[in-house]
Amino acid sequence: MVVEDEPDIYEVLLAMFGIWGIEGVAFVDGEEAVKWIDDVDQKHFQGELPELALLDIRLPGEIQGPIVGERIRQSQPLGNIAIVLTTAYKLTPEEETAVIQRAGADRLIYKPLPKFTELQHVLEEIIAQRRTANANGQVAS
Repeated sequence: MVVEDEPDIYEVLLAMFGIWGIEGVAFVDGEEAVKWIDDVDQKHFQGELPELALLDIRLPGEIQGPIVGERIRQSQPLGNIAIVLTTAYKLTPEEETAVIQRAGADRLIYKPLPKFTELQHVLEEIIAQRRTANANGQVAS
């Protein structure tokens, strides 16, 4: 799941997911993403659910990335997926902590995103850590 308002970035991410054999879903704003989460919660979505959400912190509209993350954590079907926040804006350590906590995020990655293989390794590691936590009965952040 990608929530990113820059078409070049989400298209590259979806293409990368395709190469990895993963079908991704992308949203250009938080409102669209939250509507999809609502559809998932109401069982209106019939498809494979994501194991990872990549959320841009700053999005057009009222609903920003950390709020999307917060909504994911409230979702029964999606609540335990890995969440990675992205931003091109430099945050203070206090701001980083605040957005990570609000979103229930596993990690924050600054743009420009790492190169293909490095990004794949980082995301696979985050997903594996989340799977292990879920298997051990730990609740979502």
